[in-house]
Amino acid sequence: MFNQSSSLAALTVGIFALTVATDAAVARDRISIVGSSTVFPFATTVAERFGNNTDFKTPVVESTGSGGGLKFFCAGVGDNHPDITNGHQGHC
Repeated sequence: MFNQSSSLAALTVGIFALTVATDAAVARDRISIVGSSTVFPFATTVAERFGNNTDFKTPVVESTGSGGGLKFFCAGVGDNHPDITNGHQGHC
């Protein structure tokens, strides 16, 4: 079982990892996150704090459910696909 602190820490690490990518690898102007409705409130809080405390735009967080988020995430790479999934199910 995860707790709020570990969830926020994991999401923060994921967001930070994406922000250090080179400009050539980043196709959109903000990070897209999809996944668990349970994690959604925490992910939204981290995304808002990230946007308010950095020079980057606030990531877009969508509650799609763990399975739905993973499906969207695994469907491809690029502008039409999310950068992060915060679900806990399976793998691509």
